[in-house]
Amino acid sequence: MTLNKWTIAGTAILLVAGVAPWGVGYVTEQQWLQATEEINGAQPFVRMETNRYQRGILSAEATGTLTIFDPKTGDSHSLDFQVAISHGVVGSFLDFRPSQGWQSEGNTWFEGPDPALTLETRLWGSAALEFQAPPVVINSPDRAESFRASGGLARIDIGHLGERADILLVWPEMTMSGPDLDITAEDFHFEQSLSWLTADIWTGSGTMTLGALTLESPDEPSLLVKGISFDTSSVASNGDQTLSSEAVLEIETVRFAENAYGPHRIAVAVDGVDVASWNDFSSAMADMQTLALGTDLRPGYEQQMAAMQRFNDAIRGLAGKGFSVGVRELNLNTPEGKVQGSLDISHPALSEEDRANMLMVMQQLVGTVDFSMPLALAENYPAVRMQVAPLIKQGLLVQEGDQLVMTGRMKDVALDINGLQIPLPPLL
Repeated sequence: MTLNKWTIAGTAILLVAGVAPWGVGYVTEQQWLQATEEINGAQPFVRMETNRYQRGILSAEATGTLTIFDPKTGDSHSLDFQVAISHGVVGSFLDFRPSQGWQSEGNTWFEGPDPALTLETRLWGSAALEFQAPPVVINSPDRAESFRASGGLARIDIGHLGERADILLVWPEMTMSGPDLDITAEDFHFEQSLSWLTADIWTGSGTMTLGALTLESPDEPSLLVKGISFDTSSVASNGDQTLSSEAVLEIETVRFAENAYGPHRIAVAVDGVDVASWNDFSSAMADMQTLALGTDLRPGYEQQMAAMQRFNDAIRGLAGKGFSVGVRELNLNTPEGKVQGSLDISHPALSEEDRANMLMVMQQLVGTVDFSMPLALAENYPAVRMQVAPLIKQGLLVQEGDQLVMTGRMKDVALDINGLQIPLPPLL
């Protein structure tokens, strides 16, 4: 009896192990066809066509063509590819490669092994797309320009049926050399976590760091920028009804010739944006961009006016729910002193009755601006002096001691800059 039980269990395991890959292969083929259709329908710039998909029990093979379009010129570039697919019990492994191989004709770009572009999928809706690149060397035919890069890694992990994604990009070194300029980037690292909120809105956080960026020219002193970081964050609140985002750029030091100055920091934020209104605004913007890209037939007057009306309604709806946007911090350290400032523009949340009767967004927009910079910057650098001279002449920048200062307030469709009253046109 015990032997029979083990025999039955073993037979069941072998049956599952044999049948499961066939089922996984069937699901993988359906997912492939669905993903291709979604890619082609989501945008007009990239089109993927499957020329052949041959599925077996434990594996499959596919060939296709990837075409990239320029909607303005109508130009296109195509690349034929092939995919080797292996099926497991709970998922599939896809290995992509160009049909003509990774090396371009007449050039050996990659040093060492070929790159590896793979996709690992799971039945429950998760996937991992990974690109491993060996060192790259690309020289122009006359050797006047070249591109060199160390090996690198790019990876996207997708989960929760596409509602979550984690992105990782690591590249230790890249160099672009030309007759007039050499650019070197070191220790590039990018990480981003995303969670789908609704429609085209995602929340999450991300960090990009660059150890050093060097620009060298035979005719100019070298420029070295060290310790670059860019952090972003988007958070939903109030039951996912409002959205707030922040972006912070920091630079440890900038060295030009013999001078070094830093650190520098810029922080930009958007607070309290209504999610539904932002969706309407994004949709209206997409409609206007579609019209701007143009087609073979010019859009009619009514079509243009309808798109503009949708845009205006979306702007009013977004403002009526209330928001705040601005440069929360500007802090630049120069040899002449600090450049500091902040900017904030906001609109109060209105009642339903007030939103229905709102004629202009600008009518209740309020804002502040505060900015100061060393006078020596304008005195010592002609390029800076050319930019600030008109502002000084118009009274938008005034001298206070050794600083040039701008203090402004916006209210009632008017801007007060250093006591100078400027009526604003009712644009929105």
